[in-house]
Amino acid sequence: MRGSALLAKTRLDPFILGILATVGIAALLPARGGGADVASAVSAIGVGALFFLYGARLSTAEALEGLKHWRLHLTILLATFVLFPLLGLLTRLLPGGVLSPALISGVIFLCALPSTVNSSIAFTSIARGNVAAAICSATFSSLIGIVLTPLLVGLLLNTTGNGFSLHSVTSIVVQLLVPFIAGQIARRWIGGWITRHKKVLGRADRTVILIVVYTAFSEGMVAGIWHQLSWVSLVALLAVNLLLFYAVFWTLKFAVPRLGFSREDEIAIVFCGSKKSLASGLPMATVLFPAHTVGLIVLPLMLFHQAQLMICAVLARRWSALSQSGDLAEVG
Repeated sequence: MRGSALLAKTRLDPFILGILATVGIAALLPARGGGADVASAVSAIGVGALFFLYGARLSTAEALEGLKHWRLHLTILLATFVLFPLLGLLTRLLPGGVLSPALISGVIFLCALPSTVNSSIAFTSIARGNVAAAICSATFSSLIGIVLTPLLVGLLLNTTGNGFSLHSVTSIVVQLLVPFIAGQIARRWIGGWITRHKKVLGRADRTVILIVVYTAFSEGMVAGIWHQLSWVSLVALLAVNLLLFYAVFWTLKFAVPRLGFSREDEIAIVFCGSKKSLASGLPMATVLFPAHTVGLIVLPLMLFHQAQLMICAVLARRWSALSQSGDLAEVG
């Protein structure tokens, strides 16, 4: 019995194995040319389908209640657009040679980005958090980030180009808000079926995350940015990214319970407030920075994106198990 219990505790999470396998496949067989276009299209369709399911599952009353939760949204926005940028500026204090000026600019750019949407909500759902509030907060973060991120980058770095992109606004509306509203409308016909088949939504969460991982890692492999730096630089950059993530994670983990939030709200705040959006960052970088520097500028974001997915996948599953007993102190 003890051996079986130990094995159960030490066994790797199947979802993590799926992510690692997806990364391996992308490294060996990255999507190229028409395949990359297909992968991007499938990823976009998957995210849209995910938001349709969220819209169908949530009642209008729950969605409106999520919008009213201003303290939760303000906490996430402060973590995303104040705490992260302040921590990012600290990278300028690193000894010379640890990170190149381009990588330091990339870290600061990363810290100015909005929260990721689909994976934040997916992990909140897996961990049994406040999904309604997470949807509202993460979507609002992406919307406000279209304007606020270029302003922050302009203040913290010298960039060229126009930070505001009508295409980015259109993409967010089409890919996120329209499916969610469509799901809300369709809820009266399919809401009962969605409620009775919760596993469908859970599988969609994980499938979309795996698709995002494959698409993002393929783009990095095809662009060749993984071969432009030494292993020492990559390890140092990964260490900086992990320090950033855990600095925000533990700050929120310490502060949120003391601000009077519920367990479900705490889950939403930690997952939404500690993550950054690759989907928003890549197109913004091409507008904000000269073309010849974009590859190095987005490298910190791509590493951070992979790390946050893997870390949060573990945390979400552990949080889901611990939430049944009401004990979240062991998470992290």
